[in-house]
Amino acid sequence: MRIFRILRVSFRALTRNKMRTFLTALGIIIGVGSVIAMVSIGSGARVAIQNRFNAMGTNLLFVRPGSATLQGVRTGFGGRNTLKVGDVEAIEKSCPSVNAVSPNINTQSQVIYLGKNWRTQIQGVSEKYPEIRKWEIEQGTFFTEEQVDNAEKVCVLGVDVKKYLFEDDDPLGKVIRIRRVPFTVVGILKSKGQAAGMGSRDDQICVPYTTASHRLVRQTFIQSIDVQAVSQDKIPQAQMEITDLLRNRHNIQPGAPDDFTVRNMQDIAENAESAIGVLTLLLGSIAAISLVVGGIGIMNIMLVSVTERIREIGIRMSVGARERDILIQFLSEAVVLSLIGGFLGIGLGLGLSKLMKYIPIFSRITTVVSIGSVLMSFLFAGSVGVFFGFYPARKASKLDPIDALRYE
Repeated sequence: MRIFRILRVSFRALTRNKMRTFLTALGIIIGVGSVIAMVSIGSGARVAIQNRFNAMGTNLLFVRPGSATLQGVRTGFGGRNTLKVGDVEAIEKSCPSVNAVSPNINTQSQVIYLGKNWRTQIQGVSEKYPEIRKWEIEQGTFFTEEQVDNAEKVCVLGVDVKKYLFEDDDPLGKVIRIRRVPFTVVGILKSKGQAAGMGSRDDQICVPYTTASHRLVRQTFIQSIDVQAVSQDKIPQAQMEITDLLRNRHNIQPGAPDDFTVRNMQDIAENAESAIGVLTLLLGSIAAISLVVGGIGIMNIMLVSVTERIREIGIRMSVGARERDILIQFLSEAVVLSLIGGFLGIGLGLGLSKLMKYIPIFSRITTVVSIGSVLMSFLFAGSVGVFFGFYPARKASKLDPIDALRYE
C-alpha cells in the first residue's frame, strides 16, 4: 500500500505541470523509440542475409581463382585465370564428398527482344545449377546436359527479365538476342526476390556455360565453380578434397600458396552476420545517446522541482517525514517520468519499424522487432531515471527543515 501511495503522490506532482512533464519525457520517448527502430533495422538485415544464404544452399562451396601480384600490387580474388573445365570435371569425379558441381561464367550484357531491351546479368552455368542453388523452375524446363555439351543457344530467364522484355506474353519458345547471338527461351526461374542490398536475384539469365564461353565471352577459363557437398557435415571434408585435388592438378609445390580459394557458405554467412552485429551495436549505441540526453533533462527538471517545493519538503519533515521518505518520493517521481517516457517510446519505436516499409526511401529495408530490444530499452529508460534522479532526490532529502520552512 505504501508503494501505491508513493506512486499516486508522484503522479499528482508530475501532472501539476503537464506540458513541462511531457517535454521532459520527450527525450526518453525519442531515445527509446530510436533504439528500438535502429536495432530492428539491424535485426532485419541479419534475417534478410540469413534468408539469402539459406536460399542459396547451406551445403554450398565456392571455388574461385586466386590473387595475382602485378608490379607489387595484389589484384584480389579472381586476379588469375587458373580454373579450367577440366578442374570442374575432376572435382565431380574424384571428390567423394561432392554431390554436384557447376562452373560459372558471369558477364553483363544488353538483351534485346523485338523493340525492347534490358541490361542484365548473364550466368553461364551447367544443367545442375538449379539443384545446387535450390532454385525451382516456374515455367518450362532448365537446359539439359546434352544441350550444355552441344553448346546450344538456349536460355532460362529470371522473372524480372521476363517482366521487362515480355510483360504478359508467354516467353517460352521466343528468341532473344544477347550480344547479337540468338537464344531460345526454354524456361523461367521461380522468383526469389530482393537480396538485402545486393539487388534482385531475379534479374539474370542462365545459359549453358559452354555457350557463354564460346559465343559471349570467348574465353576458356572458368570464373568460379559452385560445389554442393553431399551434406552439411561433409563440407569440411569436401573443402579438403577440393584443395588437395586442385593443388595436385595445378602442380603447386608443398609450402607454396594456392592459386585458388575454396570458401564455404557457412563461413561467408558467419562473416556477414558478424558485420551486421557490429552495425546493429553501432546504431543502437548512437540512438542510446539520446536516452542519456533525456536523462540530463530529467535531472534538470527535478532540480527545478526541488527548488519549487522547498516549503513542501519542510512541512513534510516537520510532521515526521524522514530523509529516506523524501529521497524515495523524489526518486520515484524521476523513475515514473522515465518509465512513462519508456512506454511511449516503445510505441514510437514499434510504429517507426512498421511504417518504414511504406516510406519509398526505406521500402527495401527489412525490420524485425525483438522482445529483447524492447525490454532492454525499457529497462535502460528506468535506469536512466534512477541514475539522473538520484542527485536531485538526495539534495531534497538533505534540506534542513527549519531553513525549508523559512524559504520564500
